Amino acid sequence: MHKAYFNWSTGKDSALALYKTLQHKTYKIDLLVTTINKDFNRVSMHGLRNELLYAQVKSIGIPLKTIAFSAKVTMDDYSEIMEENMSSLVLENYTHSVFGDIFLEDLKKYRDTKLTQVGIKGVYPLWKKDTKHIINEFLNLGFKAITVCVNATLLGKEFVGRIIDEQFLEELPESVDVCGENGEFHTFVFDGPLFSKPIPFKIGEKVLRSYTLNENDKDSNHNSTDQEMKSFNTYFWYCDLALE
Repeated sequence: MHKAYFNWSTGKDSALALYKTLQHKTYKIDLLVTTINKDFNRVSMHGLRNELLYAQVKSIGIPLKTIAFSAKVTMDDYSEIMEENMSSLVLENYTHSVFGDIFLEDLKKYRDTKLTQVGIKGVYPLWKKDTKHIINEFLNLGFKAITVCVNATLLGKEFVGRIIDEQFLEELPESVDVCGENGEFHTFVFDGPLFSKPIPFKIGEKVLRSYTLNENDKDSNHNSTDQEMKSFNTYFWYCDLALE
């Protein structure tokens, strides 16, 4: 059994990939790794409060390692911090790193290149699987998730703060991937077979925020692909969740 850490995003693809990895017993997952924004105490990209991340981890029962970045992290700083953290995991005898990516070739290539530099191999349990099959499997297993961020150029305010269910999927425009794999939306998983108990939360305000990235920002953001970048200099709806 290979010693591996899991890259935990707090969202649905991450949850399903972790579930599958734990079921197959090929990898020993004894650590979750999450990147956070230290200036706002929130999970990177998803904008989720750290308290909800910690509640997830407690319910899952696997230790967490956070990697903190400032909101204005440069490409050089990002690369240095990530390399330091991955190198420290190698010293702890981790040989594999597991992700929930599905079909973004450039993102996978980026991850594998960086991992190879420190001697770690990437693992992708959901890779190249049909996203409609993935979301149906996610729901059929009993997972529950809510959208916490949507790209406002692709989805309206009514899509943020929504539970992922059949009605939500039916209302998505045809141009939007049902798993949001192109960055159309991000989610928070609050219940399912991974959890010892559901995560209690309350829905707060919905806020429209704009972002403009320079080239250094684009290069330093490991969760963003060329396709996402084309629509990143725009607006995003966020739904603020708080732990009850």
